[in-house]
Amino acid sequence: MNMSPKRKFGVVVVGVGRAGSVRMRDLRNPHPSSAFLNLIGFVSRRELGNIDGVQQISLEDALSSQEVEVAYICSESSSHEDYIRQFLNAGKHVLVEYPMTLSLAAAQELWELAEQKGKVLHEEHVELLMEEFAFLKKEVVGKDLLKGSLLFTAGPLEEERFGFPAFSGISRLTWLVSLFGELSLVSATLEERKEDQYMKMTVCLETEKKSPLSWIEEKGPGLKRNRYLSFHFKSGSLENVPNVGVNKNIFLKDQNIFVQKLLGQFSEKELAAEKKRILHCLGLAEEIQKYCCSRK
Repeated sequence: MNMSPKRKFGVVVVGVGRAGSVRMRDLRNPHPSSAFLNLIGFVSRRELGNIDGVQQISLEDALSSQEVEVAYICSESSSHEDYIRQFLNAGKHVLVEYPMTLSLAAAQELWELAEQKGKVLHEEHVELLMEEFAFLKKEVVGKDLLKGSLLFTAGPLEEERFGFPAFSGISRLTWLVSLFGELSLVSATLEERKEDQYMKMTVCLETEKKSPLSWIEEKGPGLKRNRYLSFHFKSGSLENVPNVGVNKNIFLKDQNIFVQKLLGQFSEKELAAEKKRILHCLGLAEEIQKYCCSRK
């Protein structure tokens, strides 16, 4: 990345929860990619005035401002589609936290809109920038999978805000697809006890070579955030990932990728492969949701 940018892209951050706060911190720190970006303000439904000297601005002003060229969408998942559409229509580049949308059709439509407008639409996938994923990728390469499973546990999550579990947990699905290629759905079940804020989604998938993969999301009070995996290959097994160190600056690594896209440093081939993977995962998530809902 060239260290001396000829120009800076004006950025507004929409939503200042956990991800939005990290994004604002990264934008203000002296990193190579941040040198290409200028944080102009943030948009929030709460009245916050300013955060560490960064001004709150209205959504209307962010959309109409000539200064704002980029929007970081860090709000809850249910609002992503609407924000992406508004900012693309206003001629802005968009970075959005996963999942981009809660339906495949909406994602396809927004990608077409971005292409029409000549704008970058980038969906963040920090889980692919984690040390654990890099370790797994190395371990899995060239091996024949016999069967595998991935279980994720965490505290409760509101479906109204974050989408059906196949969407709110799409980073796990992205891991599986990135490791083993495109997958197809065999079956899925959802067990829910709303009064206890408990849910368990069990998904049976298979690889193109018909190897079975199970993916389970279990959420409820008292469940610690944890990932358990088990992959069996012809040449041996992998049970859980050793502690491979801290995931440092994963949002910043994602920002670097976004800036490379703004600067036209990604090949058409790389962009097409990424888009194909993202749409495949969103399509699978939607299929899982339909399958579970049809069984109710």
